[in-house]
Amino acid sequence: MSTTAKAIVATGASSGLGFEVIKQLLSQSAQPYNFILGVRNVEKTQAAFNSLNFDRAFHTLTLLPLDLSNLPTVVTFAAQTLSTLASANLSYLFLNAAISEPAGPAEPPRTTNPNDSRWSKTYIVNHLSQHLLTHFFHPKLIHSQSRIVITSSASFREVEDPSAFEHNLLAGSGTPGRKLYAETKFVQLLGAHWWRRNLQGTGCVVVAVSPGLVPATNIGTGMGVDFTMDWPGAREIGDGAASIIEAFRRDDFPENADQVFLTSWGEWWGRDVLEKTLDRELQDRWCPGKEKIEEDELAGGGSFLHTRNRSNS
Repeated sequence: MSTTAKAIVATGASSGLGFEVIKQLLSQSAQPYNFILGVRNVEKTQAAFNSLNFDRAFHTLTLLPLDLSNLPTVVTFAAQTLSTLASANLSYLFLNAAISEPAGPAEPPRTTNPNDSRWSKTYIVNHLSQHLLTHFFHPKLIHSQSRIVITSSASFREVEDPSAFEHNLLAGSGTPGRKLYAETKFVQLLGAHWWRRNLQGTGCVVVAVSPGLVPATNIGTGMGVDFTMDWPGAREIGDGAASIIEAFRRDDFPENADQVFLTSWGEWWGRDVLEKTLDRELQDRWCPGKEKIEEDELAGGGSFLHTRNRSNS
């Protein structure tokens, strides 16, 4: 049994699959963990974890405020997390947060300012904020030879035309909720490939994992879809969480480094399934650097994509 605690920094762990993953890890006594969780409602989430029966002398749990729809809180959370970790390694970065929202009426894109991005909330939460967070942890990840575990979704396969993202991911685009969710999960998978490429040779590992269809997460609400256990392949939340935990433990990685996607039934999807997400130009386009995001989204300079388009025109 290891006596050295492994640090897990996580998003999206206040409810649903993320909460269940932490709950399952807290229930075991083979490996101590130091959890640092970014949550919107610290008091409510603390009460939920306080209701669990786990060895508080074996595992530690720290909750810090984080609202992924509000990019400035990402900056604060990153700084607080690094301060909390101090010299300790960051063993796992667990990026689990995701939302789906119903389509609203199409309207002109909003002008970017520090508190009102031109991007849809779904895109900001599902990709941009967590991509920025990973940038802030970049030096610590390399020093720690961390594993990045990203809760993904097979819905990325529904995307037919990635060029439509330039319009569909904008706030007020009127993109239907299910389509927007699939497109943001596609971009998130672009990010997994981008980070795998950029961390190559550092000892870091990037795994995108699907928990399968878990109706209990209520992710279908914003899509206008009533997922139930009658749907083909539907799974209980505990089973979905167990699939995610496999991504923390698996070390039988394919020889082809592009195969970063672990399915809910435990297989590594091949390049034929991932083909569209392997486009490096797309990866680079939708995975801007930290300074670019700070300049464009936090300083009110306009979105990175539209700024780039203007500079290239």
